Amino acid sequence: MSSSGLMTIGIRAMFADSAALNVTAHNIANANVDGYSRQSVTLETSKGQFSGSGFYGKGVNVINVTRAHNEFLTMQANAAKSLSAMDDSRATQLSQLEQVFPPGNQGLGYATGDFLNAAADLASNPADASARQVLLARAGDVADRYKAAADRLTVLQNGVNSDLKNSAATVTTLAARVADLNQQIAGYHGLDQAPNDLLDQRDNLVTQIGQLTQVTTLKADDGSLGVFIAGGQRLVLGNESAKMTVQPDAADPSRSVLALVSGGDTLVLRQDMVSGGSMAGLLHFQNNDLVDARNQLGQMAAAFASKVNTAQAQGLDLRDPPGAGAPLFGLGAPQARPNANNVKDASGNYVAHVTLAVQDATQLQPSDYELKPDGSGVAGKYSLTRLSDGLARNITDGDTVDGFKISVGAPDLAAGDRFLLQPVGQAAAGMSRVLDNINGIAAASPVTATMNVANTGTASVAGLKVVSTAIDPTLAANFTFTSATGNYNWSLTDAGGTVVSSGSAVWTPGQPITLNGFELSLNGVPASGDSVDVSQTQFPQSNNGNALAMAGLRDEPFVGRYLRSDGTIADGATITDAYAATMADIGVRVQGAKSSAQISASAADQTEATRTSTAGVNLDEEASHLIQYQQAYQAAAKVLQVAQSVFTTMLQLGGA
Repeated sequence: MSSSGLMTIGIRAMFADSAALNVTAHNIANANVDGYSRQSVTLETSKGQFSGSGFYGKGVNVINVTRAHNEFLTMQANAAKSLSAMDDSRATQLSQLEQVFPPGNQGLGYATGDFLNAAADLASNPADASARQVLLARAGDVADRYKAAADRLTVLQNGVNSDLKNSAATVTTLAARVADLNQQIAGYHGLDQAPNDLLDQRDNLVTQIGQLTQVTTLKADDGSLGVFIAGGQRLVLGNESAKMTVQPDAADPSRSVLALVSGGDTLVLRQDMVSGGSMAGLLHFQNNDLVDARNQLGQMAAAFASKVNTAQAQGLDLRDPPGAGAPLFGLGAPQARPNANNVKDASGNYVAHVTLAVQDATQLQPSDYELKPDGSGVAGKYSLTRLSDGLARNITDGDTVDGFKISVGAPDLAAGDRFLLQPVGQAAAGMSRVLDNINGIAAASPVTATMNVANTGTASVAGLKVVSTAIDPTLAANFTFTSATGNYNWSLTDAGGTVVSSGSAVWTPGQPITLNGFELSLNGVPASGDSVDVSQTQFPQSNNGNALAMAGLRDEPFVGRYLRSDGTIADGATITDAYAATMADIGVRVQGAKSSAQISASAADQTEATRTSTAGVNLDEEASHLIQYQQAYQAAAKVLQVAQSVFTTMLQLGGA
């Protein structure tokens, strides 16, 4: 082999080792860069030169610089990160929601208990001005707590809206950068060498998009990458990208929906289309957790306020002359929201309108409803779906469902019209104390029960409770027992002494006697001939019957009653039990979300570790490569030095 051949081999070896050193240094420099894939030099032996005595090698050639990249592992890692981001986003929001329903003296249950305790204190001295003032103050505390909780839910909703807008803007920016990189990468498509750093940058951008909303990718023949979201909707295709926006929900403008804008067309993305990423977690929290919490809060507020107001209406206050008590609480009105796509007139106003009226607040359920035509084409016939559990039923205009009445009137709903009904959703937000006059508190019962002093049995009045505002206190009731086994005759007499109605019945121990809108409960056993009179209260200042009834709401299961199929009313929960159940429900959601977030985060870490083991930079390994290539470079330089020495010797010999 000539000295020139030896020199060529040395030069090629030095170039190859220099390239390997450069790539190794590049790996070390980018070891801590997210998304960077380890690169390596691909070498091959140069084709030998034939001679009469065999083939002489001509050194080494640098073929390519490749990156350690596994598409399957990258796809797995991105999917795991997307799921982890979704779970973490929902868990974070739920942790904030849990703070709206605190236990202890900061909670709604404590404020409600204070109010009922104040009612019990008032019963001890119904004419006491300070006791009445305390009751009003406690009523104000209850209303303020409910309204504050509703306001905090609104703040959470506004935060979700803001987070969705920021995330959508980030997705739009990242998608535009992916499209730009697609154009650059496609420009190198005809070359055998891939632009590794650009590919890493693009993969990293796709990973970032996936943490906001789950993506799928499809590689094109020119090297560009198509990015798709929401079940196949185009986000990036070639060098073009779509814009993600946030719009008010057509059914409820206080909530947000995602939309893709491309080529002038806007596609609204349903929640079930957004299956991963932090935005999916935000949408799930907004459309499920937050709605349920608002309805549970509204159900408690409506049931409690309605019960207290009803008790007020059934009692006597201290005005002159005494009258039925005025409402103590005000509530937010039930809402019927038209869908943004409903039929409108030329002025842009909705043609059809729906109104709701609460008939029995104790039967209200913690749910929104969707109302639409039933498809029969018959006016006044509708399909109503309870969104909390999907229960659907056919109704007629004017029907009462779950304690509220639905009225449509004319014009009727068009074929495609939809209404979101919120019977309790805004109740707590509008809750307030509307009574300020202490004399307006109806502590007295409108009627008083008196046992005949000549009675010989052991019966005594255990309680007298007004159960209907239809009671006529001017009618005096008399109950005379005709046996020791509970048989009795009754009569109602007007102010002039005329009997307006009478009859007979049998009293069952432990059960109240119901007549004229009141319930009379007895202790002991009446004897034959014993009698009880129930007449209009003469001295409201000293009567505490209605204050006792109000205090008794603590143990009455009136929240969430429902109508059985046989027409009877099933008991619900007490107000304290309802609040405890709400706290428990949210607590279970928080724990479940935290557990899911921990599991998905662990899975994301594992898949990323697997990907990194293939594509990541190991500094120890790179350091050993650095020494290896350095030594090889020095050896190649020695070859070049030897070749130069040989060449010099040959020149000297030739000159001699």
